[in-house]
Amino acid sequence: MSGTQQRADAAANRERIVAAAREVASGTEEFRLNAVAKRAGVGQGTLYRHFPTRDDLLAEVYRQDVLALTAHADELLGQHPPAEALARWLDRVADYARVKRGVFAAVEAGARTRLADDSHGPIGQALAALLHAGQADGTIRADVDAPGVITLIGYLSRLDEEDWETRARPLLDVVLHGLLTRDAPVRSFGRQPGPPARPGTGRGTAPS
Repeated sequence: MSGTQQRADAAANRERIVAAAREVASGTEEFRLNAVAKRAGVGQGTLYRHFPTRDDLLAEVYRQDVLALTAHADELLGQHPPAEALARWLDRVADYARVKRGVFAAVEAGARTRLADDSHGPIGQALAALLHAGQADGTIRADVDAPGVITLIGYLSRLDEEDWETRARPLLDVVLHGLLTRDAPVRSFGRQPGPPARPGTGRGTAPS
């Protein structure tokens, strides 16, 4: 096997390991490296060559998720009006927060602090860009800022697993609609505006 092929195989193994670790971290079971290796389809030796410690692996999972989340803000602003971009970004935040909770539960306290410190700036900047765009076009309230919104969505880290499906996104919907002005076109969290509501039913039902 050529050196180029070996490097390609190593890179593919690394990405499979990170993807598997993300799935395990977002689940309900205790985070175990043997479960990650099995899910990734690699041996324990391969896993340890790429990530000598559990904290190393979890830090990479979190680093990639933060990068993806922050890049997603720019992508959404290029594709949607600001209010809709914010709604879709918050929908992504729900998935990010679920992985983050699993990562932070599995790493040592010192690593947890470092990861939180490293992510605060990039995530705050991405959120600020979304808010500023919406404030410029009048669809997001002028009296809100990124630190305040981050404080509001901090509840995600305190949800129990059994409450996640029923409370994570519905409460984000409340946060979102508290940020929007009356001129904002978004009708439902993380989705395109749906049909008008029938009399007496409140907000229209958005398509799935």
